[in-house]
Amino acid sequence: MNTEITLDTHYLERLAELYPTIARASTEIINLESILRLPKGTEHFITDIHGEYESFSHVLRNGSGSVKKKIDEVFGHTFSEKSKQALATLIYYPREKVAQVKRTEKNIDDWYRIHLYRLIEVCKQTSSKYTRSKVRKALPEDFAFVIEELITEKPEVLNKEEYYNTIIDAIIENGRGEQFVIALCYLIQRLVVDHLHILGDIYDRGPSPDRIMERLMKYHSMDITWGNHDILWMGAAAGSLACIATVVRICCRYGNLDILEDSYGINMLPLATFALETYGDDPCSEFHTKGDRPLDKVETSINEKMHKAISIIQFKLEGQLIKRRRSFGMDDRLLLDKIDYEKGTIRVDGKEYKLLDKNFPTIDPQDPYKLSPLEKMIMERLQNAFLQCVKLRAHMNFLLSKGSLFLVYNNNLLYHGCMPLDEHGKLKHVNVYGKKYSGRALYLELEKHVRKAFFAVDEKEREKGRDILWYIWSGPDSPLFGKTKMATFERYFLAEKETHKEKKNPYYELINDEKVMNNILKEFGLDENAHIVNGHVPVQQKSGESPVKCGGKVLVIDGGFSKAYQGKTGIAGYTLIYNSYGMRLVAHMPFSSTEEAINNETDIHSEPISVMLAPRRMYVADTDNGKRLQERIGELKQLLAAYRSGLIAEKQ
Repeated sequence: MNTEITLDTHYLERLAELYPTIARASTEIINLESILRLPKGTEHFITDIHGEYESFSHVLRNGSGSVKKKIDEVFGHTFSEKSKQALATLIYYPREKVAQVKRTEKNIDDWYRIHLYRLIEVCKQTSSKYTRSKVRKALPEDFAFVIEELITEKPEVLNKEEYYNTIIDAIIENGRGEQFVIALCYLIQRLVVDHLHILGDIYDRGPSPDRIMERLMKYHSMDITWGNHDILWMGAAAGSLACIATVVRICCRYGNLDILEDSYGINMLPLATFALETYGDDPCSEFHTKGDRPLDKVETSINEKMHKAISIIQFKLEGQLIKRRRSFGMDDRLLLDKIDYEKGTIRVDGKEYKLLDKNFPTIDPQDPYKLSPLEKMIMERLQNAFLQCVKLRAHMNFLLSKGSLFLVYNNNLLYHGCMPLDEHGKLKHVNVYGKKYSGRALYLELEKHVRKAFFAVDEKEREKGRDILWYIWSGPDSPLFGKTKMATFERYFLAEKETHKEKKNPYYELINDEKVMNNILKEFGLDENAHIVNGHVPVQQKSGESPVKCGGKVLVIDGGFSKAYQGKTGIAGYTLIYNSYGMRLVAHMPFSSTEEAINNETDIHSEPISVMLAPRRMYVADTDNGKRLQERIGELKQLLAAYRSGLIAEKQ
């Protein structure tokens, strides 16, 4: 071996502590080189979940069709479609399905035996691209040894059939058939996807973002690219009053106050009491509830009054923040001082409009952005509740530890909203506290302030971080928002649709311009063969829009998990699968319910709408992790050279 020693001797000595002998270092090189020759693991991309736990959970369980694909590979035409779907449902919902079968199956031991054989075959297929060590780490502790015996080929065993029959008979005779079936199903779910990417917007609109967070916190390997709705909740958890008011308003708007009260234990009674006292005779007709959550007449009335109360508070707090941070360039959103409270009109962009709602009992026309004493008290209580909520803080800490504003991963650039561009397609320079940033530097600067909101020691830096969180939510040059304004006030108070228009960043008009997209990739250190994977804006498939942009260079995978969007999109979300053979974009139809999926063995109808095959099968060596392993191999080879040259002594 003629490896040149270029590493610092001190570093090699530290490496020698891990590999103290030539034999240990050589063995590790062999192990790493063997890993490089394994097929690339499957990546699963999901975005814009918006609290829809059941749909999300089902897509996670079926791996966007990956489980069915493995079943097809194993059983092909030897099984009917009905039998394959039954097996898939068992893998998705093993506990529920086994409990159902036990109520009707007369010979449950035979059922266990048949399905154990089937599940073992699927397990063998799903584990074949991993090292034994990695599979071993994924095995459930109680059954690790037995499962490893069943899914590992043993050339030394002459009569394999008898050997496996003996093991399975022992499992059933000892009353462990049910637990073993369940363990194998969860193992298949675990192995079918190697890594999960969430491209933002876990929160808002749907009823169960907390359950999604709990599920993600237990997932074996994943990352999160923050969405604007996640950033909003992070701002609320950090204590931003404007973000807190907005979170509460959105929960009111979609009839989801249960998220705050039941899931996070945040008391809404002070706001409800204030709203009833202040707006008791006000029909609050412009503050109706969206979505399909059933509320009775009394609940609806209270919700609408709370909705209006917190909306007015939000507009006041936003005005205070905009005045405090003039560098945000959002003075055009200062609207409360543009109202003629006697006439019931407002002047916007030089034009006067009549207000749909003219009742503002808590606004002082001389100081319209000042909170009333009761409003101030309510916000102080809410702020304290958000800051003290242990469960919310755990969820936000997880978002911080696993999340970022963008991610470069295996030659793909992941982000939620857009890359701020000017009208010529150049990276737009954005003012962040007096300095201008664009492209990658902008993302990094914004992310730095996001983390300061939680961790900075200096209170002024924390406040800057909290305010930046609100700016990322709704600022005109925010990469996660990507519009000139958020027309919340106009949608509530003005009938004229022209005032509701939110002009998108030029990015969305230029998304099919190959030169512009290549420049974005270059900005993040990627070549022209890379892809941009983008969430945030629902693709209107119903209107013929395609999620595949710029000849396949850009993939927009928000198809509308949120039920509020499905009438416009025509589907219930896109997901992306990236395995060793290439990329597969999948469109999902609306999910009925978990109960129906179990009882009727139905699946989300998922249709691959775009397949991009790799020119050759990809291996671990082609991935980011492969590059790191190759660097490690190079370091170990230098360590071997140092041992053999006498520069470093072996430690026997």
